[in-house]
Amino acid sequence: MDLFDFADDLHFGEVHIKNDPDTGLRAIVAVHDLTLGPAIGGCRLHQYPNSNAAIRDALRLAKGMSYKACISKLPHGGGKSVIMRPPDLEETGERRRKLFNSFGRFIDHLDGNYITAEDVGTSVDDMNAVREYTDQVLGFDPESGSSGDPSPFTAFGVRRGIEAAAYVRWGRDDLEGLHIAIQGVGSVGYHLAEELHELGATLTVTDVNDEAVQRCVDEFGARSVAPDAIYDVDCDLFAPCALGAIINDDTLPRLKCEVVAGATNNQLAEARHGVALRERDILYAPDYAINAGGLINVAQEYRGYDAQLARKKASRIYDTIVEILERAERENLPSNLVANRIVEERLYGQPLQ
Repeated sequence: MDLFDFADDLHFGEVHIKNDPDTGLRAIVAVHDLTLGPAIGGCRLHQYPNSNAAIRDALRLAKGMSYKACISKLPHGGGKSVIMRPPDLEETGERRRKLFNSFGRFIDHLDGNYITAEDVGTSVDDMNAVREYTDQVLGFDPESGSSGDPSPFTAFGVRRGIEAAAYVRWGRDDLEGLHIAIQGVGSVGYHLAEELHELGATLTVTDVNDEAVQRCVDEFGARSVAPDAIYDVDCDLFAPCALGAIINDDTLPRLKCEVVAGATNNQLAEARHGVALRERDILYAPDYAINAGGLINVAQEYRGYDAQLARKKASRIYDTIVEILERAERENLPSNLVANRIVEERLYGQPLQ
């Protein structure tokens, strides 16, 4: 699909591109929608095969942020930035700081329409470097008044969403004894495992990082399986917290769970897989609704950070998931379509499809 057709299909928006040969910065900022307020979305650092792949990723992710902000009733639009990672870029050091300094100058020229933060491949230190040149950044050093790493808030929100799904599916007010399989126990997945363990859930975990898996085994008594075996685990709930598009034609028939609810963005390879989950009577908590805790946290920071208030707002993800799942049941529709309809009714006055 032509890039402009792709943008039209996603109902964009603005796309800004920055090339800085002095630092090696090749960055794209996609601003999907400003109807509800300035766009917030993290900065992803990734070694893309080409610029088309980077632009498409930015547009797709920015739309997701618009929907995430809207479903969470935040006064923000959605945006995303991606940086094409130079192949020899270090994890720390002066060269990396200058690259993010340049990115900060780029962001500062966008008139406050886009506010950046951490995402895959970027860190608090990177946001500190961005902040040297713009105040349109969140998630920097907590000692400078920021909220820091949003991962614990994302995990907390997912936990609340899992509690909501358990209430709708089984009428339960607790997670005691539920068997939950977590795919990916990195920063968010680890914190989610901690939350679920404290609530009495039984855990099976996997990750490509053996140390991350062993940490959960040691600390939470989790059982571990090989990465590809996680789809075959006989469990109550499957929590994807790693790669996107993991609910697909190959994996969906293997699932042995009653609920899918996790932190990963873009869990469904295609929208039709939401229909397939419903046909198999597997409850699905739409990804951008359940994983909004990190966004809710930094959105609160934008207005003057209050950790307790941010946590209170993130806790409302429970109500959002119940609303979506109960409406899906009433209307006999897949939950991903219902979530989209709720957002589009708020943004455009009617569903787009």
